Amino acid sequence: MSQIAALIVAAGKGERAGGAVPKQFQPLLGQSVLRRSVAAFAALPEIGEIQIVTTDERWNEAEAAVDGLRCAPFARGGATRQDSVRNGLEALVPVAPDFVLIHDAARPLVSPSLIRRVIAALADGAAAAIPVLPVSDSLKRSAADGWMSVPRDDLYRAQTPQGFVYKRILAAHREFRATAVTDDTAVAELAGMAIKTVAGEDSNLKITTEDDFRHAARLLRGTMEEFRTGQGFDAHRFVPGDHVWLCGVKIAHDAALEGHSDADAGLHALTDAILGAIGAGDIGRHFPPTEEKWRGAASSLFLSHAAQLVRQAGGAIVHCDVTIICERPKIAPHRDAMRARIAEILQLEVSRVSVKATTTEGMGFPGRGEGLIAQAIATVRLPSA
Repeated sequence: MSQIAALIVAAGKGERAGGAVPKQFQPLLGQSVLRRSVAAFAALPEIGEIQIVTTDERWNEAEAAVDGLRCAPFARGGATRQDSVRNGLEALVPVAPDFVLIHDAARPLVSPSLIRRVIAALADGAAAAIPVLPVSDSLKRSAADGWMSVPRDDLYRAQTPQGFVYKRILAAHREFRATAVTDDTAVAELAGMAIKTVAGEDSNLKITTEDDFRHAARLLRGTMEEFRTGQGFDAHRFVPGDHVWLCGVKIAHDAALEGHSDADAGLHALTDAILGAIGAGDIGRHFPPTEEKWRGAASSLFLSHAAQLVRQAGGAIVHCDVTIICERPKIAPHRDAMRARIAEILQLEVSRVSVKATTTEGMGFPGRGEGLIAQAIATVRLPSA
């Protein structure tokens, strides 16, 4: 199997992004940009040596950023990116890998599939491989008398990692060290190396400005989170009494609901829906009806507990919807109060809570006035597994 090294360039000043330190050392959702970039390569078994290039001024910050990740001793950056890449390639001489992937630390969202596309092109015989994306925006060039439109046919945006046969790109960087270029395939072109392109990815953005940080965070959240839905069902019979509890609201009525706790079918169904969304069983598992301490308990305790379990899992309740099925009592006069109470218990905006009611048109035990049914659905946002 071919030996593959990754060269991560992290020696730039990154001043356009703002901040007290260069962009590669700034946090992106809890981890530095550099750590996310290095981790993307360290997670792939195909990658052997990982060589980072940084500056003396940021040496300690770089060490802290990649603590615990597998990588070689750092190489020192140069006056330009081109100098830094060459220094990194020279540092790999004792390893002498077959291929090297050169990547900007400022691209922290590079995907395993993109890295592997570059590797596959090299394994297929390419001397150099580069991920590209076609230019889709209209292009304009400033001229002395105004603006000129630039045809975008055959124009592409180049990304990293750019992959090369190691010995050939090292020789090219040595030979053309005095010729200023913008990326490593430009050096390869000067050396006459044939370049193969592979599909790039829009998500593989290069962080340059503060706005890029915000965009990267939005993209990253999309890969870090998932949504799950749970459903709940509960039914209680009517018994003699003068009120019922439904969705946390006490409603005067000519009967009560039978149950070990306060028999709030709406909150019971919603509790089960939330527990189901996080795979935490049902309400009976957490609050067994055989335990006397729960006799007459307010069902808000059960719902609050389910919400706390979601938070402990690093998640959040996004929306919930409860449907009460009964002939009586009438739900409409109490709907707003029910929504407000559920929102209070779950610490949600009221707009994220729905309460509805319907009847069975006289059919079944709800239609005969023997009891009522509650159904609920909850949507929960959780960190991806």
